[in-house]
Amino acid sequence: MLTEKQYNLLMYIHKVNRETGQCPSFDEMKDAIGLKSKSGIHALITSLEERNFIRKLPHKARALEVIRLPRFKPQAVIDEEKKREQALRNSSAQIPLYGKIAAGIPIEALANECETIPVPFDMVSTGSYYALTIEGNSMTDAGIMDGDTAIIRRQNYADNGKIVVALIDNNEATLKVLKKDNAVIHLLPCNNDYKVQTYSAERVKIQGVLSGIIRKY
Repeated sequence: MLTEKQYNLLMYIHKVNRETGQCPSFDEMKDAIGLKSKSGIHALITSLEERNFIRKLPHKARALEVIRLPRFKPQAVIDEEKKREQALRNSSAQIPLYGKIAAGIPIEALANECETIPVPFDMVSTGSYYALTIEGNSMTDAGIMDGDTAIIRRQNYADNGKIVVALIDNNEATLKVLKKDNAVIHLLPCNNDYKVQTYSAERVKIQGVLSGIIRKY
């Protein structure tokens, strides 16, 4: 079993290698895990190398390769994660997570309050809110990606240009930009690979307006 600092350093090196393609510097490692000296980083790297979690690549500066990841987290890491989760819950509102909504092709609307998620209070001021998981890529130019969680303010009206949850024919929902044109409603994607969806006004009901996006990395 790794110590807390060994585990945190290993996971930090793995994360930076994966995201940037290079190893973090010793100063970056020191700051990331809260050590005061580089000698502590050297000692941790040596211990990880001796236990075959990492290896140094020859003829390259700042080159460490993660060979394997641990099967279990140290108890101290688990305890810290629980503290952070509890702190988040104490400083957040709980709103229902309804399910998936297509940001590409309309899918059946889900309205079963089977679970909730914590959301920062500044994202849910006055009113009633719910969350939906985005599925699809038609809103990527608006910064809304597949797998994101959309925070929706529940309301049955919206101005032109707002990103809305639109319920079509009472059983299919989609997230799009609203454009009203007399008795016709256009639901605009934010991705040129997708087509505008056009319906008569009586076929479309506004179920809410986008308040914010939560993304996990």
